Amino acid sequence: MAGPVSESIIIWGAGAIGGTIGAYLVRAGHDVTFVDVVEEHVAAINAEGLTIDGPVAAFTMPARAVTPAQLTGQHRLILLAVKAHHTEAATRALLPHLAADGAVVSCQNGLNELIIADIVGRARTIGAFVNFGADYIAPGRITYGGRGAVVVGELDGATTPRITALHKLMLQFDEDAVLSDNIFGYLWGKGGYGAILKSSALTNDSIADYIADPARAKMLRALVREVLTIARAEGVSPLGFNGFDPAAFLDQDEPAIQASMVAMENYNRGSAKSHSGIWRDLAVRKRPTDAGAQLAPMQAAARRHGLPTPLVDRLVALIAAVERGERQIGDGLAEELGALA
Repeated sequence: MAGPVSESIIIWGAGAIGGTIGAYLVRAGHDVTFVDVVEEHVAAINAEGLTIDGPVAAFTMPARAVTPAQLTGQHRLILLAVKAHHTEAATRALLPHLAADGAVVSCQNGLNELIIADIVGRARTIGAFVNFGADYIAPGRITYGGRGAVVVGELDGATTPRITALHKLMLQFDEDAVLSDNIFGYLWGKGGYGAILKSSALTNDSIADYIADPARAKMLRALVREVLTIARAEGVSPLGFNGFDPAAFLDQDEPAIQASMVAMENYNRGSAKSHSGIWRDLAVRKRPTDAGAQLAPMQAAARRHGLPTPLVDRLVALIAAVERGERQIGDGLAEELGALA
């Protein structure tokens, strides 16, 4: 049962993204409660604290964690950091715990703000974009492999007291965090860049090696352009970050594309997170990915505008085939995708 409104910051999903951000907020002195469905992770956090390691930072913070069933009260700020395919279930579970004047912040990959807004209301939904590299390693332990863009913004681009306060909060996680009036520009930009990461999971190559492979060049250009063309049809101006230059791909400006590819390669070589989260789910954790859930809103938008998405559609199908055990990582999957370009 929901109780009195609490000022504790709720991190719903204490994995790579939520755990890393939340640990920093705890270290900064904030009252944080982690919520996670993995009971072993919850137990480890309560018993030994949450450990962040890796080249960016190494520390352990005593912290409080609960399962969704154990959470009580209502809360004004909930950072949702679950995988995209768990967004609807998690949002419905947190709904009774969201204060009437509260907000859910989508610290996820994909266009999950749309799903969240349908459930909690657009007025109680805040957009966020994250591109830092982190991995859940074991219960109570997360590796923070590399810094990356962190952006927050109201869905309508307004500058409100709550978004200003949230930005100030996120600056305590990353000193370069950005407050944007075009959060969907970043989310669609990540959609284009994220398509590269998802396709890299069809191989065992590191992200950097995959981007640098000239055999992938034609396919990656076509794949990114396919996603960003949908964004343009939606009236969104995709924004760049960490070396990714959406305008170069949309304009088919080859020198600018090549410069962007080199910049993205260098950015990823500087991170201890060598492979994408999609690859890690397939190859290490042996579980379904959220690739399809991340790309589904983009595919739906393409259908609305009558735009073909052969590469995106095939990418989703190939990852799903690996999830089902029908195909193996490698096995000519990237080449099969490339043939469509």
